[in-house]
Amino acid sequence: MKKMGLVPKLIMGIIAGILIGSFAPELIVQILVTASSLFSSFLKFVIPFIIIGFVTAGIADLATGAGKLLGITTGIAYGSTIIAGSIAFLVASTIFPSFIDASVAAQIGDPEAGMVPAIFSIPLEPMVDVTAAIVFAFMLGLGISALRNKGKGETLYGMALEFQEVVTKTLSTAIIPLLPLYIAGTFANITYAGQVWDILGVFWKVYLVVIPLHLIYLVVQFTAAGAFTGKNPIKMLKNQIPGYLTAVGTQSSAATIPVNVECAKNNGISKEIREFCVPLCATIHLSGSIISVTSFAVAVLMMNGMDYGFATMMPFILMLGIAMVAAPGAPGGAIMSALPFLPMVGIPSDGGLASLMIALYLTQDSFGTAANVSGDNAIAAVVDHINNKMNKKSNKKSA
Repeated sequence: MKKMGLVPKLIMGIIAGILIGSFAPELIVQILVTASSLFSSFLKFVIPFIIIGFVTAGIADLATGAGKLLGITTGIAYGSTIIAGSIAFLVASTIFPSFIDASVAAQIGDPEAGMVPAIFSIPLEPMVDVTAAIVFAFMLGLGISALRNKGKGETLYGMALEFQEVVTKTLSTAIIPLLPLYIAGTFANITYAGQVWDILGVFWKVYLVVIPLHLIYLVVQFTAAGAFTGKNPIKMLKNQIPGYLTAVGTQSSAATIPVNVECAKNNGISKEIREFCVPLCATIHLSGSIISVTSFAVAVLMMNGMDYGFATMMPFILMLGIAMVAAPGAPGGAIMSALPFLPMVGIPSDGGLASLMIALYLTQDSFGTAANVSGDNAIAAVVDHINNKMNKKSNKKSA
């Protein structure tokens, strides 16, 4: 079991939950739901710390590096992430109504109706609320950045990095391993309430849209990079295959960095740019993740007859582009970083709908990660081209 990957464990959790909800006595379902509820309380308690740990260290890191190139790379990465999220919203809101309509929402009905309650709960409230955590993370991250630019703030920076390690350790040793239990409890409850087959009937159709959308956006990124740099986008995409497959297999942006650097080398990107851009973009460029999160959020909203309009989704997308900074450092970090912002679109950050989001996301996480890291090399090609132009101008002035 320890050697088994997360996705098989999640699938086993879903199957176990359906079987328990279908055939087990109500008391067994309640026991599982109680365990899931306790985990949910713990997750809600940890969420503000996830924000503080990831966002503070991520912003503090962005203040150091290659000056103007850092700003250019960050701007392109954020722009690409937002464009990806916007495209995902447009595609989801156009295609999903063909298989998620008012009748589906009516069949599913109130997601809480018919579910069994937990036997008991523990009053575990977060130490700070989500809004306070966001403001504090931005204040501290920007403050550390400013201090480091003046040769100060290394102690605070070290504390931020070490706190991020604590959060990452909590995710990898407690949150992620217990997610199959959490999801099993959710599926046992929705099965007991008679809603599971309506929901699963939507799930697989959503995947048929999301995973091809990752690949289409990769083609768009490399086509745009090729047009800007004069490189052959087909050759660039071919050279990126090892990085894509490594990310699918490892489900880790960090583990893919060495292979991705080699892919960038094969695309003719200079040593200084590939060694600067690839690790940085592995942290701040999440085009694949935001396509997944946005699409699944729209699907969940549609399934429950909730508003999914542009005015609802766009602030959510803009915030995700910032909030998911440094999230790839932890397994499932992107969806965990997105959880605190789900209330912006009307989805509670804990409970049944949130666990549906987690289940949807994590079962395709390897494809989202592969899209993230592959797009990084399209950005690296653009930044390398800009750097070459800047160097030529500088040399002309010197001459």
